[in-house]
Amino acid sequence: MTEPAGHPAFGARVDGVLLDVDDTLVDTRAAFATALVAVADAHLPADVDHAALLDHWRSDPGGHYLRYTRGETDHRTQRRLRADLMHRTFGGAPVGEQAFDAWDDLFWGTFERSWRAFDDAAPFLAGLRAAGLAVGVVTNAAVELQERKLAAAGLDVPVLVGVDTLGYGKPHPDVFTEGARGLGTAPERTAYVGDEPRVDARAAHDAGLLGVWLDRPGARRSSEHDADVAAMRADGIVVVAGLAEAGAALHA
Repeated sequence: MTEPAGHPAFGARVDGVLLDVDDTLVDTRAAFATALVAVADAHLPADVDHAALLDHWRSDPGGHYLRYTRGETDHRTQRRLRADLMHRTFGGAPVGEQAFDAWDDLFWGTFERSWRAFDDAAPFLAGLRAAGLAVGVVTNAAVELQERKLAAAGLDVPVLVGVDTLGYGKPHPDVFTEGARGLGTAPERTAYVGDEPRVDARAAHDAGLLGVWLDRPGARRSSEHDADVAAMRADGIVVVAGLAEAGAALHA
């Protein structure tokens, strides 16, 4: 397989690694599932499909979180609109401004208490550092939120770029190059590891980094089921099923 110009060959050493947080280092999917069960028990019909509820929240069918990452709305507004759409989709009462604070106390409080690192996260970070690689986080959430999440999950890694750093987030190429600048590494000598095929791996690749798609088994959103693994690999994007596999690829 021929690698695109400007990208290290598969398995070649890079100088730095940028990481996503949610569903890459921290099992945010499981935390959302726990929070949404609490919401469903309090607000939705008893026969609601919890798996469908989780996929709806993570897939953002109304595009509200997407607008937040573009700097077009604030964090509270996007979450209230997502809550309202979810309720209307699954048979709950509308979630207006007055009802949202109590709703969010339940949802967000349960969500925060459920933050846990993946078992492979801490060993992966330790391995990168042992190999002499610079490591940092680039995320589509606010810096302060992700710092708290990582600390709660027991992970020590600096958050270099959040959605509030530039006023917008991934997949804009500036976000990835700003992350590399924060690491002190050239983009073409920097890898980006994330769980979303387009927003993370493909976008990092298009920004000149080595894109690594962490395709954990059973964790794809419904909007990601059509991701073409063979095509991504043909373009020089690394596809792995876990962080140990990613580590082997990056510093073999």
